[in-house]
Amino acid sequence: MARIYFSSRHSGNFGDHVGDDPGLVSRRRSSLARALSVPPIAFMNQVHGNVVQVITEAPTSAPTCDALVTSQRGLGLAVMVADCIPLLLTSDVAVAAVHVGRAGLVSEISLKAIAIMRDLGAHQIAATVGPSICRNCYEVAPHMYQEISSQLSATATNDLLHSLDLVAGLRQQLGSQVVDFSDLHICAKESSDHFSYRREQETGRQVGVVIL
Repeated sequence: MARIYFSSRHSGNFGDHVGDDPGLVSRRRSSLARALSVPPIAFMNQVHGNVVQVITEAPTSAPTCDALVTSQRGLGLAVMVADCIPLLLTSDVAVAAVHVGRAGLVSEISLKAIAIMRDLGAHQIAATVGPSICRNCYEVAPHMYQEISSQLSATATNDLLHSLDLVAGLRQQLGSQVVDFSDLHICAKESSDHFSYRREQETGRQVGVVIL
């Protein structure tokens, strides 16, 4: 059975691009891998794109993509966030770690990851959303609000404040898929236990990890 894990800020920063000491970040990542009893965990160089990378072993350097998929048992896949949605997809034969921000939602990266999992033989897929910014805390520019809510009506929450509900949009997007959807209902901005870019600007990154 696949395993999932979500860190908090109490586990430290796992991002190697936010000004933290690279050696310290590397040691945290290694410590997490040992705690989860897996080889080195595969991380991504996330760029808010729509590239999905299939891997069979932990790469020597982080691939530039926003979703990792594997059918290799015992391999951990990580997604780093500080407001965006850490989406972990599980099944009996394949798993995925997906970075779903505003851009990723529009580009349907979660649907691409699910399609690849289907190609690998996955039938019953579960989707779990970890700590991410909530509908009350995510105000955007009016043109962004109009653009996204016109594509995914569930994201629209407040036409005056222009607040987006990315989790609701993701749920709507996955409605065409046969998946079990669950949400931890933790707002990263409201929770002092988690990193939030919206709250702090310069901040660390927590992770979601999935292991087949």
